[in-house]
Amino acid sequence: MMMKSAWLVLSALALPTLPASAQKIEVHLSPTCGCCKAWVRHLEQAGFTPRIVESRDMLGSKRALGVPDKVRSCHTGMVEGYFIEGHVPASDIVKLLKDKPRALGLAVPDMPVGSPGMEVAGVTPEPFETLLIGADDRISVYGKH
Repeated sequence: MMMKSAWLVLSALALPTLPASAQKIEVHLSPTCGCCKAWVRHLEQAGFTPRIVESRDMLGSKRALGVPDKVRSCHTGMVEGYFIEGHVPASDIVKLLKDKPRALGLAVPDMPVGSPGMEVAGVTPEPFETLLIGADDRISVYGKH
C-alpha cells in the first residue's frame, strides 16, 4: 500500500498544472484561419479557457499587443500580461506561468509542421523551438520540441 501511495504522489507532481488564474487566455486570430482554431483546441485540451478576439488586421493587433516583428507568426494569445505568439505548446505556457520570468512573452515564429495546430497527417513533424522574449527584448530558447 505504501508503494502505491508514493507512486500517486510522484505521478501528481509530474503533471503540469495550471494555476486557477492562468486558465483564461485571450486569443487574437483571423476569423478565416483554420490552424489558429486548431491551436485554440490544443489550449482547451490542456485546460485553458480561450476567449477569441477575431481581427481582420492581425498586424495592427500584434503591434498593439507588443509582439516584436522578428518573432511574429499566425495568432497571438495574451495571458497574465505575457503575449503568446504562434503555435506555442500549452506545456510551455504552463511553465511560463509557473516560472513568471521577467519577459514579454513566448513565440514560435513561422508555422512549423507538427507544432500544436500545425499537425499534418502522414507528414513528419519538424523540430522547433519556443523562444522567450525577455523584458529587455533579448531572445532565448525556452523549449525544444
